[in-house]
Amino acid sequence: MRTILHIDMDAFYASVEQHDDPALRGKPLIVGGGGKRGVVAAASYEVRPFGVRSAMSMVEALQRCPHAVVVPPRMARYVEVSAGVFAIFGRYTPDIEGLSLDEAFLDVTGSERLFGSGEVIAERIRAEIRAELGLTASAGVASNKFLAKLASDMNKPDGVTVVPRDDDAIRTFLAPLPVERMWGVGKVGAQKLRAAGFQRFEDLAAASDARLSALLGTQGPHLRRLARGQDERAVESDREAKSVGAEHTFETDLRGREALLTPILEQCARVASRLTRAGLYTTVLTLKVKYHDHTLRSRQQQLDTPARDTDTLYDAARALLGRFDHLERGVRLTGVSASGLTDDPATPLFVDPAREKRERLEAVSAELRARFGERAIERARLVDQRPARGFEGVSREMVPVRRDPDEP
Repeated sequence: MRTILHIDMDAFYASVEQHDDPALRGKPLIVGGGGKRGVVAAASYEVRPFGVRSAMSMVEALQRCPHAVVVPPRMARYVEVSAGVFAIFGRYTPDIEGLSLDEAFLDVTGSERLFGSGEVIAERIRAEIRAELGLTASAGVASNKFLAKLASDMNKPDGVTVVPRDDDAIRTFLAPLPVERMWGVGKVGAQKLRAAGFQRFEDLAAASDARLSALLGTQGPHLRRLARGQDERAVESDREAKSVGAEHTFETDLRGREALLTPILEQCARVASRLTRAGLYTTVLTLKVKYHDHTLRSRQQQLDTPARDTDTLYDAARALLGRFDHLERGVRLTGVSASGLTDDPATPLFVDPAREKRERLEAVSAELRARFGERAIERARLVDQRPARGFEGVSREMVPVRRDPDEP
């Protein structure tokens, strides 16, 4: 039986800001952009009692907590800290599946003989993150990815939850959870399930495949298996991936091209970070859009040369976004994926300083930061090129939206 960890940094962006600026510690802090179009990228634990959450509009967030401190996001800094976190993961296993800058699955089955049980490894990793980076992380330890992901949310912040391995204990752990906690079930899906009489995991586990298929299509039997704690998916390390992707389901539908550029920028940054850590380049970029009615469309572009930097991916994604119609009707999800992966950068005959700088930026090395300074490598500078009204002059305030709207 496998031992899987899910490790999730606590309020990552906000915690990095509070670590770097002691004056922000203990204060209700929002990382995000100002203005009417601003969005909350991260909310510190001090501001969450007021109902402030990531992906919320900044206008609403400040209505809920007028005395909150707002700081602009610093993507380059978050990528740098993320690299440190993943380096710690790598001390314990090569089998790491990064989900975003601040969370990952680790398969430590083969590491237990050397380092101890899954719980011991999780505690060691958390202790090293705290000692070396000054941040806290929460962890779930279980026999599969689904259980580990649920467990990591149970004792936040700065906690570990271990799911016992026997079937009775797993059923007891899952049975009372509300259907909203099911992986892949958004607000619309949860409403549909509740309307059909499914309130908790135990209801899904007891249902027939036929009934769930009639209600949810092919996803129905899959949810039933998850509700029973059955998940055979392996941890897929970046090095072995055929594609690398990032996507986000929005708390509320976004409308129009400009509103979508911010999450797409953040997704490109996540993909670029994973490619860099894996030593890979992409030759094909795909942009996926799911509309308000769940219609799914995708557009794909072959890159001129292999790439793994945010700037190049974002430029391609922006061009692809122009090939989608009816964005003003509402979009519930966007996703960016890189395929055609290679470890050959196809270096041109003549040196391209701009390309070299972009790739070094993705590595966020100490040498680069010392030479160019943090402002020179902020990812948010990409939006300076956008002429769209409402975004002019706010490039340092563009908000990367986290994959999980609740940001546990």
